[in-house]
Amino acid sequence: MKVFIDGAAGTTGLEIRDRLTGRTDISLITIPDDRRKDEGARAEALNAADIVILCLPDDAARQAVALITNPDTRIVDASTAHRTAPDWTYGFPELVGHAAVAASKRISNPGCYSTGFIALVAPLVKAGLIHTDWPLTCNAVSGYSGGGKAMIAEYESADSAPSAWRTYALGLAHKHVPEMQAHSRLAHPPLFTPAVANLHRGMIVEVPLPASAISGSAKQLRQALGDHYAGSRVVRVVADYDQAGLPVEHLAGSDRLDLFVFANEATGQVNLVAALDNLGKGAGGAAVQNLNILAGLDEATGLRL
Repeated sequence: MKVFIDGAAGTTGLEIRDRLTGRTDISLITIPDDRRKDEGARAEALNAADIVILCLPDDAARQAVALITNPDTRIVDASTAHRTAPDWTYGFPELVGHAAVAASKRISNPGCYSTGFIALVAPLVKAGLIHTDWPLTCNAVSGYSGGGKAMIAEYESADSAPSAWRTYALGLAHKHVPEMQAHSRLAHPPLFTPAVANLHRGMIVEVPLPASAISGSAKQLRQALGDHYAGSRVVRVVADYDQAGLPVEHLAGSDRLDLFVFANEATGQVNLVAALDNLGKGAGGAAVQNLNILAGLDEATGLRL
């Protein structure tokens, strides 16, 4: 299977390449560094590949898609460009179905925060346990690698002193919000407040729910999530977590996604929590999982589970 990673030098591209290195079922098409921005060289590689993975800014990803004229080339796009496009399949196989991913030629890789939020909310909305018209809020924190090379350099430079915790997207229009709303089938966009912590990788996504937002108990919510993800080797619903806190590094270095339902039985309040690696199931790991499914391989091949 011939694979070309367009944007292989970026943070997500490097993560994907690392997971593919040494595999005998994948042949990587590469372009010399001095020709990476040569449109002719890129077009040749894009059309020679069985599967292309785009690790590019949105506009560059759209341009790359326009360069593909080979009708047999399939695409996994890790940018935001096509995540709500009707003619693209959302690359969350545990949500849309493995068969839908396998049958598609255009896959949009989910965003990292979106993966945690949608994994928690979508099955519960579908089951009627979260009111679809409730104004949901979402709090989340990521390692600084989620900001790409520029933010990594900022945090790791000897001359800089970045804060331990930095909230951002203060205009309440983070680029992940449209896919969070669309793929969870919500009537209103969630109020999303992300932050960056002074650590390289890891992610926690929280969706706090008052009793009036849900129909059912915490036990029913946990059971519904467990039923939805039953048999998955990538997504796990944790029912017996008994630690005092959940660190953002919980799944750093893993391609797994852990889901939790915490509750105060007296008040009926629930906190849905997802833990993942922003570079794993939140980016490179998800892209490799989709690649495996498109290639007809075991979805977990090369994943760190």
